[in-house]
Amino acid sequence: MMSQTQRRAQRPPREDRLRTVTGETFDAQVLEGQGPIAVEFMSYGCAHCRALEPILQKVAELVQPREMIFRVNIALEQDLADGYQIVGTPTLIMFLDGSERGRSEGPSPTVSNILTTVQQPFQS
Repeated sequence: MMSQTQRRAQRPPREDRLRTVTGETFDAQVLEGQGPIAVEFMSYGCAHCRALEPILQKVAELVQPREMIFRVNIALEQDLADGYQIVGTPTLIMFLDGSERGRSEGPSPTVSNILTTVQQPFQS
């Protein structure tokens, strides 16, 4: 009989379409990035963030390469969380050419809701 760990090890690794940014890389990747960028401020201890993860992966697949989606782990990047006044997770902030264009706080766990949330601030 196989253990749960052995079963997980046999699964092919999934492609992570979200790139993690840190305090050291945030400016270059997000604020100086080209085009529409969404950033999820999250924590691995947050149940809503874990539920949102596969949905964000799907949305990232749908919007790339036009839009990029990044994540910030607020447990490790408290200065970024404080700087953007993150009071709860998950929080999505949309940026265009370094400026905040929209924000969504709390869970909205459907591909349709998140796709709309990520794209709406960039529509003219």
